Amino acid sequence: MALLLGPAGGGPASLRALLSRGDTVVAPGAYDVLSARLVEAAGFPAVYMTGFGVSASLIGRPDVGLLTMTEMVDSARRICSAVEVPVIADADTGYGNALNVVRTVREYEAAGVAGIHLEDQVAPKRCGHLEGKQVVPAEVMVDRVRAAVDARRDRDFVLIARTDARAVEGLAAALDRAARYREAGADMLFVEAPQSHEEIETVATELAGVPLLFNWAEGGKTPPVPLDRLRELGFRLVICPISALLAATSAVRSVLSRIAADGTPVDVVRELPRFGEFVDLIGLAEVNDLAERYGNG
Repeated sequence: MALLLGPAGGGPASLRALLSRGDTVVAPGAYDVLSARLVEAAGFPAVYMTGFGVSASLIGRPDVGLLTMTEMVDSARRICSAVEVPVIADADTGYGNALNVVRTVREYEAAGVAGIHLEDQVAPKRCGHLEGKQVVPAEVMVDRVRAAVDARRDRDFVLIARTDARAVEGLAAALDRAARYREAGADMLFVEAPQSHEEIETVATELAGVPLLFNWAEGGKTPPVPLDRLRELGFRLVICPISALLAATSAVRSVLSRIAADGTPVDVVRELPRFGEFVDLIGLAEVNDLAERYGNG
């Protein structure tokens, strides 16, 4: 895990190297710094900052475009400062037109993010697995991608173009859009919410030879697919955006219910991580070492 005085976040070159190794990279979703550190501690080579999770944890609301670019970038900066693996972040629609996309790319890059995905929804956007999505004309998204390519200062910064057109215009249109976004310079393509195993296979076949992202959206419109099958189909990156968020919700709800029934945590505390284990996880030993080195004055 990243030291307070050490390098934080694996940079774009680290992510490029991961994606070029030939195996499929799995990046679970983190919704805050603690969940990001847990992803890293579990041994995953990358962290995905989920917009759905950030919206839920930061303002307690669904992912319907309520967060601003600065709020998302601030969340990304905190996560990048706390882990040593590359961070891939949700950048929604780029938060405006192509000029806004330029600033969005620069801000995420400055925050230490290794790559982002941009989508072709209208603003305000919606979670890719909710109803009621709308998409901009393909040429508008092409301009967003072109602006993002030109804006990045580090050529290794990974730009992922996402299309949500499957739900609006059908799969064929989504594939056509994805191909156009690749031509505009996107490094990786993300066809959101295919709705059957056949559609997933079609995405992989029609876009063969292009780095592809698969959104393993827990409980969403896309059916579950084993990692071995995704590997066979050629998906390079798999994100699991809200497993940690849903697990945390379930665990917190359960423990609070028991405290409410018992009056204290007396019967649940032995099932929780030990206090000492937890403070080790969040770096107490490092803080104590620094305090001893520099003093507390």
